[in-house]
Amino acid sequence: MFFLFSALISLAAIFSYINIRFIKMPSGIALMMLGTVASLALIVSGYFSISFTETVKRELQVIDFSEFILGILLCFLLFAGSLHVKVSEIRSSAKSILSFATLGTVISTFLMGTLVYYIFHAFDIHFPYLACLLFGALISPTDPIAVLGILKKANLSRSIQIKITGESLFNDGIGVVVFATLLQVLNKGTENLSFISVSEVFLHEALGGIVAGLVIGYIGFRLMKSVDHFQTEIMISLAMVMGGYSLCNILHISGPLAMVIAGLYTGNKSRAEAMSDQTRDYLEKFWESTDEILNALLFMLIGLEIIIVDFKPEHFVIGLIAAIALILSRYVSLWIPAMLFRFRNDLDNRTLEIMTWGGLRGGISIALALSLPNEPYKNIFVAMTFIVVMFSILVQGFTIGRFIKAISGHNKASES
Repeated sequence: MFFLFSALISLAAIFSYINIRFIKMPSGIALMMLGTVASLALIVSGYFSISFTETVKRELQVIDFSEFILGILLCFLLFAGSLHVKVSEIRSSAKSILSFATLGTVISTFLMGTLVYYIFHAFDIHFPYLACLLFGALISPTDPIAVLGILKKANLSRSIQIKITGESLFNDGIGVVVFATLLQVLNKGTENLSFISVSEVFLHEALGGIVAGLVIGYIGFRLMKSVDHFQTEIMISLAMVMGGYSLCNILHISGPLAMVIAGLYTGNKSRAEAMSDQTRDYLEKFWESTDEILNALLFMLIGLEIIIVDFKPEHFVIGLIAAIALILSRYVSLWIPAMLFRFRNDLDNRTLEIMTWGGLRGGISIALALSLPNEPYKNIFVAMTFIVVMFSILVQGFTIGRFIKAISGHNKASES
């Protein structure tokens, strides 16, 4: 395992250097692209040296990608991402962020699940509707890791940036809860299904995660306030993330939501009232560096993991159709809450369009797909998820800057 991670970190360092030195693209896009190129090169090399390709596949399969993302990386990346978000800015957009993250995610889950159900029927593939909803749940939430990593360099207005960032942080946690709830329903059977039982599971996961995040954040705040030693305070923040996330898993409550809340608490109240200037500086640099390293590892690993996915020709076609359907579902799931709660007119011009195109999917969707039980639909869901994520990051992520310029140009032309 140490040798494997040494190789992955070395590759990530080499690819990052190549990108910074020559390509100069957003790091997430470049690393995933270079990882994909490396995977394709390994697949081609299999025609000349089967044993070498099989060895690489076998080594990559040592990593349980789903556990690696959901059980290890996710807690660090969500905490680091929310650490730099100002609660005052989120509060001003709280109505839209919460409605997009909750109602929007649920609408997208059902809309995407329904569209995929009929897409399968068009290809003479017949899976239960509930299984299709499960795919809708794993693919609907935007990935805060991808969003934060790629939109940093996009020329977005601050209000739109806050809405996309805030929504992606919260809808990720909500999406995992919806996925877990549907998976329980699918395992128990629809005959045992009731609105009360589903609501209990959902509320236990979601509210439990929020409460846990507040408790973790408060304990960390009290401990940091009682000392002035930046090394100890950094260790306290690490304990909050690792110990807190592990405790959430034991209690079967939402770890992702807990990490977002704990990160917001630490980045706002603890940062302002419990840290000296020196501690604040070291803590921010530590988590920024951790965020960059783990992001690099994640995006490169997504590209490399393609080599172990069982792709079939029809998977590419279905996956691309699903990627386009997801953009439609994303827009509708944003438009309905905006109209329902009457804040459509409060949004900047073309905000929904930018949020639609900037709603990227990433490693979390892949991890959820890989965590599915070994049912007939798992292989095709995994393949489709990889294709949707590749489309999201390489197409949407790569063109988001030009998309914003085109939208802005259209607005100016309309005004004139």
